[in-house]
Amino acid sequence: MFCRILQGREPACFVYRDDEVSAFMDIQPINPGHVLIVPNRHAAGLAELNPVIGGQIFQSGQWIAAVLRKSSLRFESVNFFLADGRAAHQEIFHMHLHVFPRYQGDGFKIKVGEQFDNKPERSLLETQALTLCRELEVPAE
Repeated sequence: MFCRILQGREPACFVYRDDEVSAFMDIQPINPGHVLIVPNRHAAGLAELNPVIGGQIFQSGQWIAAVLRKSSLRFESVNFFLADGRAAHQEIFHMHLHVFPRYQGDGFKIKVGEQFDNKPERSLLETQALTLCRELEVPAE
């Protein structure tokens, strides 16, 4: 779908476009002003996304959030949301960052499982951190 939008084969209300990224209005907005930012070159997920382009997507998100703050749209805060894979609820497999305005009582919720209130032991967190540090090849603190 997003490739067709970027090729002009599907309609979109663009907010911003450059050589690397595009931003357009979401057709199923959480709230008015909901924008999607996508890489112009197809990347299904984070593993395929060039890190430099990923940085540009995030910078564009910050810029869009600043533009929202200057707008007349009703909101109090901004959410960024990025899903990478089916279990994360990614529905369109062209990497995209959601930037959407939020206000108290807007009805949007992120539901967490019952285990959320059960904090893990510090030793488990330390083990997980060491595992990630080994993969990153950085010294643990």
